[in-house]
Amino acid sequence: MRGVRVDIRGLCRSHRQGEISVLSGVDLVLEPGERVAIVGPSGSGKSTFLHLLGMLDRPTSGEIRLNDVAVGGLRDARRAALRNREIGFVFQAHHLLPEQTAVGNVMAPVRFAGGSVPVARARATALLEATGLGHRLDHKPGELSGGEQQRVALARALVMGPGLVLADEPTGNLDPETASGVFELMLQLNEQLGSTVVVVTHSVELAARFPRQLYLDAGQFREM
Repeated sequence: MRGVRVDIRGLCRSHRQGEISVLSGVDLVLEPGERVAIVGPSGSGKSTFLHLLGMLDRPTSGEIRLNDVAVGGLRDARRAALRNREIGFVFQAHHLLPEQTAVGNVMAPVRFAGGSVPVARARATALLEATGLGHRLDHKPGELSGGEQQRVALARALVMGPGLVLADEPTGNLDPETASGVFELMLQLNEQLGSTVVVVTHSVELAARFPRQLYLDAGQFREM
């Protein structure tokens, strides 16, 4: 199984010198290959949790371990390398590079990791073909529909074969039919990789497709 094991102990995140507590003493274990959906009210800390898990932010206190590596004590360069290799991100705003083509956007993580152009292009092309965008390789984001752009973002998230995939409202800007299709594609591709998946979504219907569902409120998770 390719998935990362996540072990979280006493995770807290506060803002404004501790005045606003977003996460308060979260304990959570995700087994390798587990697929989890997180729901909860707006402002409950769902995105904050993903940013901490993805090493885009640091906790106020507590510990996150990915495959027994305590990530909190790692230096920035080590965190960046681990994040690029082991974590794939899909955001509501897909954050594609507007001047790059679809294949160029998907190649970026491989090139960042030192991969050659032929290797990067081969991986990117294979994933874009798997998402149904083989005919759009050389199109820039502005030439693609919203659903197509999100599929490019999904391919980019998976191109390194990450052990952990984090998705923050990945279909929030799409119409229901397109959202359902992108969501299903994400699950299909991820099943092939065996990654651990954590998805934040406001949609109870989409969350119901996941074997495990967590509700975040008042700084704590509860099983649904």
